Amino acid sequence: MTKGILGRKIGMTQLFAETGELIPVTVIQAEPNVVLQKRTAEADGYEAIQLGFADKKESRTNKAEKGHAAKAETAPKRYVREIRDAAGDYEVGQQVGVDVFQAGDVVDVTGTSKGKGFQGSIKRHNQSRGPMSHGSHYHRAPGSMGPVDPMRVFKGKKLPGHMGSEQVTIQNLEIVSVDAEQNLILVKGNVPGAKKSYVKITSAVKAQ
Repeated sequence: MTKGILGRKIGMTQLFAETGELIPVTVIQAEPNVVLQKRTAEADGYEAIQLGFADKKESRTNKAEKGHAAKAETAPKRYVREIRDAAGDYEVGQQVGVDVFQAGDVVDVTGTSKGKGFQGSIKRHNQSRGPMSHGSHYHRAPGSMGPVDPMRVFKGKKLPGHMGSEQVTIQNLEIVSVDAEQNLILVKGNVPGAKKSYVKITSAVKAQ
């Protein structure tokens, strides 16, 4: 069964272990989430809970979101995600805190990567550049497009384009510390996204 919570990436810092080892950690703030909905195998074909995090402004909320949140007796939320096969008995309107996890747990963290804008194939796909001298006219271009035989560009060719702003999951990260009073989770290493971006923390799939 899976445990999960939604939070906000605050930034990175570092801790010292008892052995003197320096541990880089990402600080994630996760105020109590609210269970907005329960999915059941009978009604939906799968089991999950829908969590909401961070209140949404009244002016940015539509009637459907207000009605959905009203069933859980809470305010509409900015960040809403589902946790599949959630461990434990949850009820609509129940709060989920950081204490669902403890130090030593292994988790997967999902977020939206930093947007890099329009980038060339060297930065976007880690391709190599051509020679910069001796009369070469091939420097940072993506290479041959569609030569004589196919006479077209194959689907999936690695070309320049929009980079970043994608859903990214980093797996098997260790939780170093959980601070229930300040609603903080400290995860070893880095997690996707910019500061103040939203992330989803779930039990590691490959560690189960």
